[in-house]
Amino acid sequence: MTTENEDQRPERSEQTLPRAILTNPEALTNPSAEDEANAMRPPSLNPDEDLLEDFPPDSEDVDLVHCRITSIPALGLQKLTAVLRLCLRQNEISRIEGLECIAGTLQDIDLYDNAIGHMTRDLEVLVNLENLDLSYNDLKHIKNLEKLVKLKNLYLASNRIGTIEGLGTLVELKNLEMGANKVREIQNLENLTKLEELWLGKNKISEIKNISMLSNLKILSLPSNRLTKLSGLDGLTNLEELYVSHNAIEDLSGLENTPNIKNLDVTHNRLTSIRGIEHLSHIVDFWASENQLSSFKEVEDVLKDKAELETVYFEANPLQLMGPATYRNKVRLAIPHIKQIDATFVTAN
Repeated sequence: MTTENEDQRPERSEQTLPRAILTNPEALTNPSAEDEANAMRPPSLNPDEDLLEDFPPDSEDVDLVHCRITSIPALGLQKLTAVLRLCLRQNEISRIEGLECIAGTLQDIDLYDNAIGHMTRDLEVLVNLENLDLSYNDLKHIKNLEKLVKLKNLYLASNRIGTIEGLGTLVELKNLEMGANKVREIQNLENLTKLEELWLGKNKISEIKNISMLSNLKILSLPSNRLTKLSGLDGLTNLEELYVSHNAIEDLSGLENTPNIKNLDVTHNRLTSIRGIEHLSHIVDFWASENQLSSFKEVEDVLKDKAELETVYFEANPLQLMGPATYRNKVRLAIPHIKQIDATFVTAN
């Protein structure tokens, strides 16, 4: 139906009609088609924009996440006199520089997800730094950290680092995160005796070694590597959590000197037996899905007396695949006090 006003509209000549130009023909037939070249983009950062205008000079916490920042010096950090924490996550920073003006107070800097390719000497002035996050950048080497002797937490995940190096002076370090890099060998950690957490998942490590001196280590994470056995764990008497899923480990020998393990993840390996953990009397969570475990009798013999055990994962083993209808009940009979089997809590009768 047309309205009176529509009937009175003058007709536009063909010459005056705007012509539509189809720049992405795929969009006519594919509702999921993307057109990056013509997509709406966020406006570029105005070089005269003062991102610090809302921060008082005595601000201790400066958070500038996803602000399209390309240069740290351009921020004008010299206006601030008491910065303890600086968060510049998810920006477009390619170089670490311009931090000397806040080096006297800065304790925590977060440069996660930028475009940084090198650890420059500008880091050396940050002598009071305790936390440094350079995850999700483009780093190939660890450099210029020697003077950061107060550093406690160092995050270097998802870079392209091939060698653990340059950390010898960081004797206060408690947490080292280097997952998703290109590390082939665990090395150069002998001075880090205060280290409590070591995260090295998704690398190319084929052997656990050179960590026996880390007697304070509580968490060791090595999933998605190339391990074939559990070795080199001597001296880790305080270890509480061991994550070695998605490797090629064939048996659980090698845990004799780690009696305090509470969480053990051996998911997706080549295990045919869980013998080797009989002495882990404090174990709480045992995750062993996607192996070749088939004996409920062995499950009972090894785990029934573990009073602190709450959770087990055995799915995608012959234990479960050969009799899925009776699997959960058999696990409950083998470990009567268990609270959770796979992802499901055990309900009281």
